[in-house]
Amino acid sequence: MPSASKIMVVDDSPAIVDSIEMMLDFEGFEIEKFYRGSDMLNALEASEKPNVILMDMWLSGEDGRDICRIIKADEKLRDIPVLIMSASRGLEQSALDAGANEFIAKPFDLGEMIERIRSYMNN
Repeated sequence: MPSASKIMVVDDSPAIVDSIEMMLDFEGFEIEKFYRGSDMLNALEASEKPNVILMDMWLSGEDGRDICRIIKADEKLRDIPVLIMSASRGLEQSALDAGANEFIAKPFDLGEMIERIRSYMNN
């Protein structure tokens, strides 16, 4: 697949990152994985923009909502769809208020996650 299908995955759990990476790789997406939001932000400055950012809300010492706000406040990055994941279902509205395009509840349905990601690929 061309680089028009690049996804940045950010979660502080290596097991979750690995499972998402395997699933998305199988679907033909190009994956860039991170365990810290700040590392992903640094990479955003230095690399080709992804089509989608899939990020956990709670990242060891970092809040995904804060990372999302930084992305959405940056003119060069604000158009990148950010999908925030969390097991804290009651925080969906706060994720959306932070600028997330979507909230994905954990545990997530892999098929549904793929559909949601694909919906942003042609935007």
